[in-house]
Amino acid sequence: MINQQYPSQLLERAVQEFAKLPGIGRKTALRLVLHLLRQDADDVALLTDAISRMKQEVKRCRVCHNVSDSDLCPICSDPHRDESTVCVVENIQDVLAVENTQQFTGLYHVLGGIISPMDGIGPADLEIDSLVERVSEGGVKEVILALSSTMEGDTTNFYIFRKLAPYSDVKISIIARGISVGDELEYTDEVTLGRSILNRTPFTG
Repeated sequence: MINQQYPSQLLERAVQEFAKLPGIGRKTALRLVLHLLRQDADDVALLTDAISRMKQEVKRCRVCHNVSDSDLCPICSDPHRDESTVCVVENIQDVLAVENTQQFTGLYHVLGGIISPMDGIGPADLEIDSLVERVSEGGVKEVILALSSTMEGDTTNFYIFRKLAPYSDVKISIIARGISVGDELEYTDEVTLGRSILNRTPFTG
């Protein structure tokens, strides 16, 4: 049941849906909805079609779990990338952040989150087992742990380190702490993040 505040129930419903997006309050949602009302029907149709197709057709890369239009993402299918180095990140935004530094030429592994008991997220909810399987298949010489420098990020780093301990020939490193403790990777500036990747250090647990 909609508690109607606007002269149109359809407008009210649209505002409520937009307000569900992260970082969007009701005032911003109203501005977006009113903007769409002023647009041509064809332009609005292009937007709704783009959103609908994205939801229905976007896939997860079968190797790294990044978003992709096919079973293998453009990064994993690029023959010029260094397949022996895998950068472990929390989410897709972090892949974009590291790529923007133009300092990393290896592959990625997207966990889909970090261990957070308070939020009910455990190791089984993340793509950790698939990372271990990927390393066990051979060919990976270094795993770079590029998670946020938070308590949850450090907990996840240590858990992965323990899981990969049997593979003694694989170097496990962590990005340099040019990133302040408590900072999330996607909000770090490109220069600092790029230096953190280049100046990574061995992870000792």
